Amino acid sequence: MSSIPMIEQSAGKGAARAAARRGPGAGHRTGSSSVRRPGFLTYGFLGAVLLASLFPLYWSFLVGSHDNTVLSRGIPLLPGGNFLANAGKVFDSIPFWKAMGNSLIVSSVTAASVVVFSTLAGFAFAKLRFRGSKGLLVFVIATMAVPTQLGVVPLFIVMSNLGWTGSLWAVIIPGVVTAFGVFWMTQYLRDALPDELIEAVRMDGASMIQAFWYIGFPAARPAAAMLALFTFVATWTNFFWPFIVLDPSNPTLPVALQLLQAAHFVDYSVVLAGAVLATVPLLLLFIAAGRQLVSGIMQGAVKG
Repeated sequence: MSSIPMIEQSAGKGAARAAARRGPGAGHRTGSSSVRRPGFLTYGFLGAVLLASLFPLYWSFLVGSHDNTVLSRGIPLLPGGNFLANAGKVFDSIPFWKAMGNSLIVSSVTAASVVVFSTLAGFAFAKLRFRGSKGLLVFVIATMAVPTQLGVVPLFIVMSNLGWTGSLWAVIIPGVVTAFGVFWMTQYLRDALPDELIEAVRMDGASMIQAFWYIGFPAARPAAAMLALFTFVATWTNFFWPFIVLDPSNPTLPVALQLLQAAHFVDYSVVLAGAVLATVPLLLLFIAAGRQLVSGIMQGAVKG
């Protein structure tokens, strides 16, 4: 425990040396009066992108608030009054709350594991020197070009031999680390973490694990927050693999929503009402974490 203040003190000295190498005027460039503020075209473009992004959700709510005959009468312009009734049909038709709990468990565990393992691997690729590191990183990135569908059959055989088919572990374990996460954290730590900080704590006797925990992981927090959000959303909306490996009695939310589509009749108002209900947790996540994510990104940009 006594080595922790020494590590933090060494990190401060390393940061000072890094700032000195960048030059005396490096810290004042961001305060220049020549910085231009975004104009009308920029805000107009961002507003158009925002409206285009919200339109699918609004359309789902619009149809989900009417009965199933709304599409045959033309395109609705205003919401109806049947959304709560359609939501009640969703709750009665599928195990909605169990599916939401399963999606929450799978998405949270997967996002946490991807952040931890990707940050460890990114720190190793970005700051450690070992034989074959470049070739191994190229191999990891190359796996991103392999379609997921090619590995479904052998992956299902492995999960069947382990006895995990129908279990949430069959969805969690294949996603504990991703090639995109490793590449993302490697690129971020390579630029955001000065070598002087690691050299300073290593000279004071800290192990590489301590250097990662007290120097690498705090520096990686902005990128780790974004990676966690991306992974959570991608896992929450994933349908293909959970639909194959999970039972209808133990589904995730996208798989449960598929059960709303009958063989010969599809009530689109109920289906889209379920889609809106499944999107609400993601909206709450963005609202709760949006300010922290933006501040983290800006902090990482200033430090970089």
